Amino acid sequence: MNPHLYAVILAGGSGTRFWPLSRHLYPKQLLRIIGDETLIQQTMRRVLRSVPAGRVLISTNPAQADSIRVQLGEWKEDLAGNFVIEPEARNTAPALALAAEALVKRDPDALMLVLPADHVIKREGRFRAAVALGADLAAAGHLVTFGVKPIRAETGYGYIQPHLRKRLAARGGLVGHPVARFVEKPDTDTALKYLKAGTYYWNSGIFMWRAAMFLEEVALHQPALAKGMKAIRRLLGEPGTQDKVSLAYKNLPSISVDYGVMECSSRAAMIPADFHWSDVGNWSSLEEVAPRNGSGNVVSGKVVDLGSRDSILYADQRLVATIGLSDMVVVDTPDATLICPKDRSQDVKKIVEVLRRQGAPEHLEHRTMFRPWGSYTVLEEGSGYKVKRVTVNPGRRLSLQLHHQRSEHWVVITGTARVTCGERVYDLTVGQSTAIPKETAHRLENPGKEMLHIIEVQNGPYLGEDDIVRLQDDYGRVEK
Repeated sequence: MNPHLYAVILAGGSGTRFWPLSRHLYPKQLLRIIGDETLIQQTMRRVLRSVPAGRVLISTNPAQADSIRVQLGEWKEDLAGNFVIEPEARNTAPALALAAEALVKRDPDALMLVLPADHVIKREGRFRAAVALGADLAAAGHLVTFGVKPIRAETGYGYIQPHLRKRLAARGGLVGHPVARFVEKPDTDTALKYLKAGTYYWNSGIFMWRAAMFLEEVALHQPALAKGMKAIRRLLGEPGTQDKVSLAYKNLPSISVDYGVMECSSRAAMIPADFHWSDVGNWSSLEEVAPRNGSGNVVSGKVVDLGSRDSILYADQRLVATIGLSDMVVVDTPDATLICPKDRSQDVKKIVEVLRRQGAPEHLEHRTMFRPWGSYTVLEEGSGYKVKRVTVNPGRRLSLQLHHQRSEHWVVITGTARVTCGERVYDLTVGQSTAIPKETAHRLENPGKEMLHIIEVQNGPYLGEDDIVRLQDDYGRVEK
């Protein structure tokens, strides 16, 4: 393995096109789309064949960091200090500039492999060969992207036209070429022309470069972003500057790395990749990567079907029965169900936007959310109250925290709860309960060897998850 090769996994997706299975706080990367592991787990395992776990950085946001830590718990010790948390989403160029700053500080000669967390890649041996050639080109000063041979006239992807007659480097049967031009998402007629020409490639969104070189290119082509990052760099070295860092990051220009850097750079290079790649962009594209039955259906979960063909049928928990469907998508979850023709699956994001404008919780999160210590499920909520079932794994505890807007009442269902409430620390067993006043520091802990289950009743004028002030935390979530 190259001693200067690092990986940055972009894991801050918004979770709109796979709704209702994905949510804003539980996006596609956290789903088991294909196989027994989630997409981010598959991405992590794929990366580890080229990069040690201690040299993998996770770029995400505060809202998703907990769920990602749970899913990547197998590597928690290696990743403990490797989360690069954006204060808020500002598109890929600022996210990657922040990650590059972290890498240059660690290793001035760092080579940076950038991968989205939610892609499906097959023929992983060829992927590793492409990474090896990409490292050669990045070390030589190129900003490398990986192009995928189009298999259809896709209008949802950007395209790259390389100088195929110019060779920059070769390895393992692959050749790197300088980029002639990048093309934004084309219309259908243009995409057909590109497909027939055979000289255009889909932009996979996978990149490699020297971290220091990338920051130089940011300074050259996006001076406002570079200036903002310079201010953030100074603030990161000072204690008690979290609010200033958040404000400075919020004021960065929101721009993609493709448009803001790659399309402007004279150093751009492309490797025509020969691995199988899919970004699994919506429900209809699932049939590209998932097995189909004899009727052409992709079926998951407890589904009973009579005579349907070429459809996507997904049951999360409940039984779903379908009869005589053709080219349809049916997705059922505990709190929302989607039914649409496959050729309208791109419009799912419009449904999510409607839900967002309405303030509906179904766009934001599932009823059950997983945390490093366990999980919670919202059982019922209304004006001024919310009822949850909370589970805490053996030996785990929540952060020491307080709430400004709500009080809580806990009832133990199974196990033993160790409660910190103000200055008191005491244990509760099955059937016992306690009240937690607002503005009171408190903590829930499971000191036993069996799972702890409690019912939590919240009361107050505001019951959002952001009304949490963490005072101490075992999972690095206290702002310094």
